[in-house]
This record gives sequence, structure tokens and C-alpha cells, in this order.
Amino acid sequence: MLTPRGRSILGLGFGVYVAAWAFGSKPLYPVATGLLLVVGVAWVWVRLANRPFRVRRGWGDSEHVEGDDVPVIVELEATASVLPASATLVERVGRLEEQRHSLRRNRRRLSIRYVLERLPRGRYAFDDVRVEIADPFELERVTVSLPTPGALLVYPRLVRLDRLFSESGARSHDGRRALLLRQSGFELHGVREYEQGESLRRVHWRSTARRGQLMVKELEDAPRDEIAVLLDADAASVVGESFDVQVRAAGSILESYVRRGRRAVLVVNSERREVQQVHSAAADWRRALELLAGAEATGNAPLVRLLAQEDSPAARALELAVMTARLEPALVDRLVQRALSRRRVSLVYVDPASFNGSERRREPLLLRLHAAGIPVAVVRAGDDLAACLVGAPLGEAARA
Repeated sequence: MLTPRGRSILGLGFGVYVAAWAFGSKPLYPVATGLLLVVGVAWVWVRLANRPFRVRRGWGDSEHVEGDDVPVIVELEATASVLPASATLVERVGRLEEQRHSLRRNRRRLSIRYVLERLPRGRYAFDDVRVEIADPFELERVTVSLPTPGALLVYPRLVRLDRLFSESGARSHDGRRALLLRQSGFELHGVREYEQGESLRRVHWRSTARRGQLMVKELEDAPRDEIAVLLDADAASVVGESFDVQVRAAGSILESYVRRGRRAVLVVNSERREVQQVHSAAADWRRALELLAGAEATGNAPLVRLLAQEDSPAARALELAVMTARLEPALVDRLVQRALSRRRVSLVYVDPASFNGSERRREPLLLRLHAAGIPVAVVRAGDDLAACLVGAPLGEAARA
């Protein structure tokens, strides 16, 4: 495709040719011919260079966490016999602005290294990746599509926690909770006929009534995750970077339990409601980190609805840690009910009002959780996350 400069030269060439013919000026014919010829040469050059490229790219060997400068390295190897005189790499990286960078030529390779500065946490997919090639005078330009690479992951910046605010007194032992509860439960596998001597507690009365004979429940041992880390991705409660703080808190607490070898599950209450079990410190933890990196506040269902589902991973876990920026009476009722049934629960409350400069205020619902013996950590804008998650359970923070 001709560039604006190419169209101007082509129009000028035709204009000079018409003027030479109209006025009978022979000296103008070579000028017109030269102008038209240079446009033709540019067209041929670009068409010969318009061939696929072999692409190599990378963004460093190390992991990238939020706030890092990420170098992007792209190298193109031409397969055409004629190399383009100039080439520009164009790509869109996630939610960032379109990136345009001139490629440098080194023999038959075209390369560029540019830096994405201070990237926030997220999953950055490369879209609409292409290279624009042109002739030396940039009269003709052609766009060549390039294969789309994998996404760039920028992980949340976690803090190392040797102990947690939810561990105190008799409920902790050298930084580890004494496991007094089974890490498994029993699920109904089926029903069968009653055998002489079996306990009547196992009778399945509904099947008994339907069949007219005693039927008993056949149970199987079902392993349960020891702790569930529940991240509330409620879209309506996001103020500034409040959701990023929730993600950092969830990742830091989950990482603390993984280092201790505890079975865990990460549940993100987003629109898609994503779940990742973490039973090993290798592959499972890596997938959980990737989930946290790409987590977005798209949820529209309240947490209490998820916790009301008894078969959900969050409700089934022996211990529950909730990260939220939205407190509702129904959620507090559910958490208190869980605590009264001797199932451990803790809450990290990220105060959304503090992220828009509002003054601190009392939160009666937090005081109610505290009165029920539920450990609560309150995180506000500018707070030291590690200090909040390691500090004592809720005290003056709820009254401030």
C-alpha cells in the first residue's frame, strides 16, 4: 500500500508528465519518468520482502512481580531473499497502549529490545502483533502479521509471613496449628440393604420408606482441604488498588500455609468462580500464582451465596480465610455460625473507603466478628501489609 509520501510522489510524477506533454517540454519527461520509476521500484522492493518471518521473543528468565520493569526482546529472521529497508514492530500488550518500535537490522535479523515500565499485576496478552515493512524512501508499506505469543504474567507482590494474625494462644503450636480435626470427611456413596447387627444410625430413611425395607447408607472417606483461602472479587467494592491489596493478602496467606505443607484450596469469587487446589509446593502453587496474577474483580454474586453451598470447596474446608472489601450482615451471620460450630474462620477486611481518602469510621460488623472470637485483620490504604497480617487479632482497628 502506498504511503501518503508515495501517493504524493506518484501524483507529482503524473503531473510532471502531463505538463511535459501539454507544453512540449522534453526535459520534463526524464523527471516524470524518474518519479514514476522510483515509486515502481519501491513497490517491487516491498513485494519481494513481503514474506513470513521466523520469530523469537522473550521477557527475561526471572519472574516478574507488580512494579517491575519488564524487558521485551523480539527477534525476526527474514525468509525472503530481499530484506526490507525499514521495519516497525506494532503490538498491543494487554490493557496498555499500542506499542510501536523500529526494528534494528543485523545481517538477516531484525531485532528490538524495549521495556514495559512499572507493570501492575495482571495477565498481559499480546494482540494484533504485526510488522510494517517499507522501502528506503517509505513510499510503499506492507503489514505482515506475526504469530501471537503466550501471555506475560506479572505476579502479585507477596509478603513473607512466619505467623498469622489468626494464630494465637492455644490455637497455635510453634507457628503451626495443632490439627485436632480430621483432614477428611464422609460422603454418601450409595445405599444398600441392611445387614444384621449394623447400627441404625446408618439407616437411609428415605430409601427405606420408598422400598419398604431397611436400607443403610454406604459411606466413603472423602478427603477435604485443610484450609480454603477465599478471595472476594466483588466488582462493586473496588476502589483504587483495593482489590490488588486483597490479592496480595490472599497470596501471602496461601503461601504461608503452603510452606508449612498444609493442604489448601484457593477460591476466587469472580464471575467465573475459579478454584485451584494447592496440595504441593511446586506445580499446584505455580498454578495458584498464575490464577492470582490474572484475577480480576468481575464478581457479581455475594460471598454468602457461595458459603451457603455446602458442597463448595470453601464451605467444605476445615478452616476458612476470607479476603473481602465488602461486609454485609448476611456474610457476618454465616461466618459467626461457622465459628459457633467450631470450624475455624478468619477475615481480612480491606477497607475500600480508605482508598478514596475518606476518614476512618467505626465498623459495627467487624466488632461483632471480634465478639464472636473470629480473628480479623483490617488493612487500609498505605498500611504495611505484613504488619497487618502478622499482628494481633482485631482490636482497636475495628473501633477506629
